[in-house]
Amino acid sequence: MSQKLLVVDDHEAVRCGLEYLFNGESTSFDVSTSISVDAFELLSQQSFAAVIIDIRMPEMDGLELLEKIRQSESDVPVVVLSGYDNPTYIARAAALGANDYVLKNTERQGVIDAVLRAIHSQGAVPEGRFHQIREKMLNQVDLTQFACDWPLTNRESQVLLHIALGLSNKEIAKSLMISVETVKEHVQNILRKLGANDRTDAAVKAVRVGFID
Repeated sequence: MSQKLLVVDDHEAVRCGLEYLFNGESTSFDVSTSISVDAFELLSQQSFAAVIIDIRMPEMDGLELLEKIRQSESDVPVVVLSGYDNPTYIARAAALGANDYVLKNTERQGVIDAVLRAIHSQGAVPEGRFHQIREKMLNQVDLTQFACDWPLTNRESQVLLHIALGLSNKEIAKSLMISVETVKEHVQNILRKLGANDRTDAAVKAVRVGFID
């Protein structure tokens, strides 16, 4: 039995290409395509095994759509397919509940495998950028590798890493499963302890001391 797959991209050529890719002989997908502004309504009307979403789209970008899907309490697997190898995009996608983030220059079978892994709850491949960045975001920071006068707690260090990756307070809260108010408190403590003027300044200081690559 074929599995229903929704492809969301603002470029018709990409939509047609992915439809052709997933309708190949080695797959068993029934592919629907949509632009971002129509996708959420389509998802509310039909059940899909997975959704492929582009990042950069007019009217509603892929991350906005992803957030809207997760806010609706839908657990449909979502694979972001993007032309941008951008750590901030990858980190935001992870925080907002994407199952994987795959580049558009990935080989055909790699894209298919990412979708199948998402459908079967197998997680992203360990050697992929999405898995590595998400693990870095969620794992506790080994503070012993820094100078003994490093002023931040482990949780504050985690939040600082998220700040450096470009996440908003709301996205940090989703990633670490804490409240936005708690994130705000951590951010204020980070700025005070590092003597930073703002979030950007805090990230720069973290890079200078080797906390962030």
